[in-house]
This record gives sequence, structure tokens and C-alpha cells, in this order.
Amino acid sequence: MEDALQTKLTRLIAEGREIARAFDVDVRQKSWHPFIAADYDVVLRQLRRLRRPGASFLECGCATGVITIMADLLGFDACGIEIDADLIAIARRLADKYESNARFARGSFLPTGYEYRDATGDPRMGTLIQGNSGFPQLGRSLEDFDIVFAYPWEGESAVLEDLMKRHGGSDAQLLLYGGPRADVYRRGRRAV
Repeated sequence: MEDALQTKLTRLIAEGREIARAFDVDVRQKSWHPFIAADYDVVLRQLRRLRRPGASFLECGCATGVITIMADLLGFDACGIEIDADLIAIARRLADKYESNARFARGSFLPTGYEYRDATGDPRMGTLIQGNSGFPQLGRSLEDFDIVFAYPWEGESAVLEDLMKRHGGSDAQLLLYGGPRADVYRRGRRAV
């Protein structure tokens, strides 16, 4: 069983990388777009470490859904939220292809009414695109998820940490990808 899962994950990761390469050529070289793929192998190692029976997973800004699908294949109750309709369409096609039960919602991963303010009162959230919250489509709220994953741009980590403090579950973990590693946070503090 584990060999079959690893084979499926390896194929998914390879296809995800190919989709990201094509996206760079077809979209990002023509105009700015916030999607840059994480190192799927780094995130997979963390997901394997964090998985446990019945755990729920949310990917904030799931793009093509590769990480959300990996989480589902590992046994998480996995959901992804993405504001770009074209990327959500790719995510749903990949989920079908890999026989994944991952669910995807189009919209913002910010709950309705969420307002960020940094320590100085500045409400700017960096590159985060705002729109209608995707949570109603999932029929869930942020506090319903055990593991929340994001790949933030510089300056967005503070927003995600604030979001989890204010709307995340009391035992939820925030998994932030950044370069060659993915760090886990609980209630705004890096977990060891």
C-alpha cells in the first residue's frame, strides 16, 4: 500500500512541477501573478510528519492544488481555497485524475469580516488578493482545520499568524513554507 501511495505522490509531484513550469511560460512571463510552486518534496516530508487519523487540512492559496491533493492522499480531510478561477479548475482536474477527495473552493482564504492591523495599526496585507471568502463554499470555518498550510510572500507571514490566532482552532497548527523548509507554528509561535 505504501509503495502504491509513494508512486502516486511521485507522479503527482512531477505533474505539478510541469504545470508550474508551463504556468511560468504561459502566464508569469507575460504579467505578474502570485503563483509560485513550493518545493513539494519539502512540504510532503512535513505532511508525513504531521499526519494522524482524522486530521483536517486546509491550504490557503492552493493554486493548482498539488499540496492539498498530497494531503488528501496521505489521509487528511483536505481542502484548498484559491481566488484564481483558472487555478481552481486545474486543481479540480488534478484531483479527479489522482482519484483524490480533496475539495476546493474559489475565493479568499480570509474569513468574512477579517481585518488585519499590524502593531502600528497598518491594515496593509502585502500581496494578498481580497475577495469573497471561500469558507462558505466549504461549509466550514478556519477553526475547523487542524493543519493550515500557506506559502506566504514576504510580509504575509504576520497576516497568517494573526489570522490563526484570531480565527484558528485552539490546537491548530500553521505550516508555512519558506525556501528550503516548512515551519510549523501553534498559536503564533514556532513549534519545535
